Amino acid sequence: MTIVQLEYIVAVDTYRSFVVAAEKCFVTQPTLSMQIQKLEDTLGVKLFDRSKQPVTPTEIGVDIIQQARVLLGESEKIKEIISDRQRELSGELKVGIIPTISPYILPKVIKGFIDKYPQVKLVVWEQTTEQIIHQLKLGTLDCGILSTPLREPSLKEIPVFYENFVAYASKNSKLFKKKNISPDDIDMEEIWVLNEGHCMREQVLNICQRRKTTQGFRHFEYNTGSVETLKRMVEQNNGATILPELSLADMSEKQIEKVRYFKSPEPAREVSIVIQKNYLKRRMVEALKNEILELVPKRMRSKKKKEVMEI
Repeated sequence: MTIVQLEYIVAVDTYRSFVVAAEKCFVTQPTLSMQIQKLEDTLGVKLFDRSKQPVTPTEIGVDIIQQARVLLGESEKIKEIISDRQRELSGELKVGIIPTISPYILPKVIKGFIDKYPQVKLVVWEQTTEQIIHQLKLGTLDCGILSTPLREPSLKEIPVFYENFVAYASKNSKLFKKKNISPDDIDMEEIWVLNEGHCMREQVLNICQRRKTTQGFRHFEYNTGSVETLKRMVEQNNGATILPELSLADMSEKQIEKVRYFKSPEPAREVSIVIQKNYLKRRMVEALKNEILELVPKRMRSKKKKEVMEI
């Protein structure tokens, strides 16, 4: 049994395809298949049901692959020990980030991080919360930048900052006429929200549900996954929306006039770095956290006078 063989069975389990797994491992498909066959012969069991498409692990294969992931993780710790001794960070950090956070912190974080740690390669995917959680559990991502709490037993959340939500209202909106607003001021029939699959949608709905009375949404439903599109919908089609505060950074003075802040305690989202409980690359993850903290306003480091919205 070799480390390479364990890497191959984990790759097949991850991608559910011998062909794709071989591509990801940078070997030919016959080479990968031969090594997995050798491992099966050594163990005396079949690890995969090759008659199914996509390929699926056998019942005993599931347990063995799970243990293989643990062993591979432990072997990676040896590399971490060496890296720690060498002091300079090096290697690859695979990061997942949700699209409602990405455009407001990622460009500056990437620049600052690679300037400080030129030996580290950042590989970033913009995905939904559900996709990132799945990739973290598989081990194909080292960490995720997500809105929390997630309440996933196998994952660890490291809170980084707390970002307020604000309203963005057109001149014909009831919210525009107020200096500061409360959830009870929101008319749900005029609110533009993200489509399903985005955790910020659920947080916004939780804000709206703090109204004393709740009515349904407008007869017209628009589905978008972009915070920037929500801004444009307000500007072109009236109504209002709820935005994360960091999205205000590039607004013009005219746009800022449409922003309304909530009364204390202000609804906010907790943004965390999420990792596996027995995670690797601790120094890289810590460096990433510190880089984010340098970019966000200091007042966002505390959740004092804020109400964290559930997902």
